[in-house]
Parts: sequence; structure tokens; C-alpha cells
Amino acid sequence: MADREQDVLRAASMYYLQDMKMEAIAKHLRTSRSTVSRLVKKARETGLVEITLRPTQSRAPGLGAHISATYGIDAYVVPVPDSTQQVDRLDQVALTTARLLGSWFDSDMILGIAWGTTLAAISRHLSRKPTRGSAVVQLSGAANTRTSGVHYAGDLIAGFGEAFDAHVHHFPVPTFFDYAETKQAMWRERSVRRVLDVQRRADVALFSVGAVSGGVPSHVYSAGYLEPEDIAVLDAEGVVGDVCTVFLRADGTYRDIALNERATGPGPDELRRIPQRICAVAGDNKVAPLRAALRAGVVTHLVVDEITASHLIEQETGRIAVARTRNESMHSGA
Repeated sequence: MADREQDVLRAASMYYLQDMKMEAIAKHLRTSRSTVSRLVKKARETGLVEITLRPTQSRAPGLGAHISATYGIDAYVVPVPDSTQQVDRLDQVALTTARLLGSWFDSDMILGIAWGTTLAAISRHLSRKPTRGSAVVQLSGAANTRTSGVHYAGDLIAGFGEAFDAHVHHFPVPTFFDYAETKQAMWRERSVRRVLDVQRRADVALFSVGAVSGGVPSHVYSAGYLEPEDIAVLDAEGVVGDVCTVFLRADGTYRDIALNERATGPGPDELRRIPQRICAVAGDNKVAPLRAALRAGVVTHLVVDEITASHLIEQETGRIAVARTRNESMHSGA
């Protein structure tokens, strides 16, 4: 019985998650196509597989068009049921992003990637696409006071390199220096300048937005990269999140935030030099930092789940309505 259940699980996983044909599954399991068909049917009957149909009147196309028109970007809104858990929304966005990246990235190109919870999810869905003369470069340092960051960021960057047969450029510096003067000195080192040069020549940048709190925690806020006093300063500065470990306020401003002088990731002005900038986002707590990133102009292509996209538009619409009411009140008072 245990073997039978394992066969049902394997067959269902190959058919529904890996998009394998029944003939290929039969060959892999060393059985017949009709047996595979029965195993897949058994998976549905026992509840191992649940199929949900989304009505054709999905909000995703309309949300995507609205976001594209509002921010002047290409938006890909991933349809999800309203009851979908946040971790599953992230997985769907990661899957879509991995597929889009695979269609866009090619030989003789440079891909700059950040690291974090969302990028780790994307890496798990990458399909192998061998390229020639391509490179993957880490956009920000990963070391902190507890760890060198080599294992976490190194494995993540290596996963993208293996998927595309690309040369990998690690960035072996802290996420945040203790002193801005130390960063300035390190930026003059030839080994660091070499990586910075590869970053500047990137054709594609892939990143998410970090949220200060709530939902699936952003790695930079949950893994010892910031001290409690740093968090307090960010709160006092009105910071809502980060892009590539560079912090943003709700209006997209960042230049006068002191902690950014110690950050090793590219600022919005540097990111904007990269032609294609893909931002993948899922989660209610990511709405405020996403809006900040859009206002900072760092996104050219957005992949976002339907629920997060809806909240983004609702908040933006609410902000415009409040501003219009305030403006009308001022004119009526005059």
C-alpha cells in the first residue's frame, strides 16, 4: 500500500507540477500509460490533487493594464484565487518570473541579481537554458555580523549560473558597512571595482522589494543584517522598505537616508542605467515598498500576484482621492 501511494504521488507530481506527458511518466515509472492515467485519477479522487477553476472574468488582465498605464511599465499580473495563502502567492509569482526570465535572458548577456526570499523562490523554478558568453553578477553584499553570507548568497547566485551555464561573479562584501568611510575605501579596491564594473554592464536586473515588517519576512530584516538601532532610525526616517538593500521612503526618495551611505547595493540612480529591470513581488506587506520602488523609477517589468496588484491600485486610488479632496478644499477655502 505504501508503494502504491508513493506511485500516486510521483505520477501526480510529474503530471501536474512538471508538465510531463503520460508517456514520459510511464517510461520513468516503468509502467504503462493506462496505469499512469489511473494513478493520476486516483490522486484527484483521494484529494491529493485539488483542481480549482478560475472564472474567465479574472481581474488580472485589467489590473495589469491599469498598472502599466499608471507607471509606464510592463506589468504581468498572476491570477490567484482570493483565498490563496501568501506563501502560495509567492510561489506562483516566482514560477511566472522564472519562466519570463528564461525567455528573456540569452547568450552574451549579463544578469544582475539581488538576493532574498523572493529570489530564492525564483531560483527553485528555473529551467535549464544553456547560453554562451553570459554572466550572472551579485548586486549587493551578503555578509553580516553573524555570517559571511557566502553559503546563502553563494548558493543562490550559483543556481542562476548553473541554469544558464553563465559565469558567476560574487560580491564578497558586507551588506552594510559599519562606516561610510570604509565603503568609500573598499570601492577603490581593484577586486571590488571589477565586480562593480560587471554590475554596470548588466543587461537585466532581477530583484524584489523588501518590507520592513509583516507577512513573509524579508531576509534583510529577519536574518541579522540590521541592528535594533538601525531599525529605529529607518522608522524615524519614514522608510517603508528597500530595493537591493537601498532603503526607500513611501514617496521613493532615498538620497538623504544615512544608512544608504553604508549599503552595498546599487541605488535607484544606478539601477536605472540597466535597460531591463524585473521586479517580482507577492504579499500584502510588499505593497508600500513596491509603490515606493515604482515612484523611484527602478522597475521596467513587474511580476505581481493578483491580490497584491489589487491592493496596490486600491491604495494608489485612495491616495489620489485624498489629494483631490484636499485640493478642492483649499480652492473652496480660497
